[in-house]
Amino acid sequence: MIDLHTHSTASDGSCSPRELIREASRRGLNAIALTDHDTIDGLQEGRDEAERLGIHFVPGIEIEIEQEPEKDGWPSGGEFHLLGLGIEKPAPSFLEMVKDLQKFREERNQEILNRMEEQGIEVKLEDIAAFSKGSSIGRPHFAAFLVNRKLVKNIEQAFSRYLGSGQVLHVPKKGVAFERATAAIQESGGIPVMAHPLSLYLAWGKLPAFIARLKERGLSGLEAWHPAARTGECKRLEKLGKTLNLYITEGSDYHGEARKGRQLGLTAGGKKIEDSVLEAIPELREAFPKL
Repeated sequence: MIDLHTHSTASDGSCSPRELIREASRRGLNAIALTDHDTIDGLQEGRDEAERLGIHFVPGIEIEIEQEPEKDGWPSGGEFHLLGLGIEKPAPSFLEMVKDLQKFREERNQEILNRMEEQGIEVKLEDIAAFSKGSSIGRPHFAAFLVNRKLVKNIEQAFSRYLGSGQVLHVPKKGVAFERATAAIQESGGIPVMAHPLSLYLAWGKLPAFIARLKERGLSGLEAWHPAARTGECKRLEKLGKTLNLYITEGSDYHGEARKGRQLGLTAGGKKIEDSVLEAIPELREAFPKL
């Protein structure tokens, strides 16, 4: 059993990288990818613990891709996340991209703070940072603050009333261009994989042509199996990916307590993520001869 999509406290998960690997070991995983949002800060800690416990470690990242409405067929209204799997040696272009993403995050956080003040909520950045455990500050930490101040009952309500799409504190997340992200991943020894494709909110009739165009622009894989999708949808995505000769990946998108109901090593419909998923990807398999 493996998992190719997980998060730690380096972004918006509730487990530190070390704790994440220990949980993976407890559940009997043979390999795990750490793919935090827009950061690689947790990779060294995760790798060290994985080596100690004898788990194959896939260094990764999940990148926000900028919308391109001017391009024919580009979806609007959804979100596009790109996984970079196998980031063994981050290239200068990759590190510069991550630096820009962190800058975008800081600007977004400041705008959320400004909007909170406009709503009469007294808050400083350090108040939000207290909930981040030293990791990059993001919306889950603002949500935790709102719960702590008793402005909402729980995290879910924080998003539905304040931080979710269309709400008063919602600030769209800025990303990087698709070609820039794919090039940076490839220059770092990794493969670019589209995460949870249904988040694009693109009609099934338009999805094949759109993904085919992305393959021509550098896409290598498709995360066909994700817990936010139904089993039938995942099977359909897997068939599509294979038709386009893309690598098929599967993940839990595990966030720990930050997103309950998801378990390491399991994906849509409780399906176990088999070793064969990793074995089918030469660029990643070669680093793990034991599989």
